Amino acid sequence: MRRRAFVGLALGATARLEGGGFSPAVYPVRLGGPVSVAGDDPEELARAHVRLGYRAAYCPKAALGDRPRIAAITDAFGKNGVVIAEVGRWVNLLDADPGKRKANLNLVTEGLALADEVGALCCVDIAGSYNPGQWDGPHPDNVSERYLHEAVDNARKIIDAVKPRRAKFCYEMMPYSLPDSPDSAAAMVRAVDRAAFGVHLDPCNLVNSPARLYDSTRLIHECFDKLGRWIVSCHAKDADWAPGLPIHIAEVRPGTGRLDLQAYVSRLAQLPHQPPLMLEHLPSAEEYDKARRHMQELLSR
Repeated sequence: MRRRAFVGLALGATARLEGGGFSPAVYPVRLGGPVSVAGDDPEELARAHVRLGYRAAYCPKAALGDRPRIAAITDAFGKNGVVIAEVGRWVNLLDADPGKRKANLNLVTEGLALADEVGALCCVDIAGSYNPGQWDGPHPDNVSERYLHEAVDNARKIIDAVKPRRAKFCYEMMPYSLPDSPDSAAAMVRAVDRAAFGVHLDPCNLVNSPARLYDSTRLIHECFDKLGRWIVSCHAKDADWAPGLPIHIAEVRPGTGRLDLQAYVSRLAQLPHQPPLMLEHLPSAEEYDKARRHMQELLSR
C-alpha cells in the first residue's frame, strides 16, 4: 500500500461499511493492545479495536467451559478481522511450594486449552523463577541447566495434556531467566521438541547490558534471523537508561527509548505468517494512545 494511504490510517482514519461497521486499518503488521469498553460484549470490543486501527487483541475474559461466550468472542473478532494474539497466564511454574506449582501448571494448561478453543494464536507465560519472594524475579539458578530441564519438562506436560490443534504454547523472554537470548530461545524450542511450542518475541526483555541497548539493531536482526519461523506473537516496548548506579535499564513507552523499533516492525512485516505485535505495561489509556500512534507511524514508513 502507498505511503499516503498508510499515513491516513495512522491518523486514525477508518472507513464506514454498510450497516455501520468499520473497515480495519491495513498496516503491514497486526498491531494490538488493551482496549476497554463499557460492558463485556465481544462485538463492541472487537469494533473498538478496529476503530483504533488494531488488527490484533488480547483474549477477552472467558472461562474454558463457557462455550456460548467462547463462540461469541470467536465470531465477533473473526468477522471484524481482529486476530486474538494470546491468552496470558502469568504465574510461576517453578514455585517453591509444590501445591502452588501444581496449581499454576494446571492454570497454564487450562490457558492453552482456552487459546485453542477461542482461536488465539498462543498461550504465554514465563518459564518461571526460583526466586522465593517474587514470582518473576531474578535468581542465580534461573540461567542454569536445572532451570532449562524443568522448563522443558513443564512445556511438554502442558502441550501433551492439551494436544492443541492450532494454538501454540510459548515462554516469554526475560532479561534474567531463560530464554534470555536468541540462542537460548532456539535451544529451548529444540529441547521441547513439540510442534505446538513457539517463540514469544520481546526484544525489550532481552536488553540486559549496555551492548544490547546501544546495538539493539543487531539484537533485533539476530532474533529474526534465528527465530523467525517459530515466532507466534510479539510485544512492543522500548528501553532506555534510568538514573542511578549500578546499571539500570528501564522499560519505557515505545518511541521514548533507544530500541530500533523501525528495524523491529520492518523485520516483523516480512514474516509470512504475520505474528501480531501487542502493546503492554502502560499506565493509562492516554499512554497507550501515544504508543499506538507512534507504532502506526513507524508502520506507515
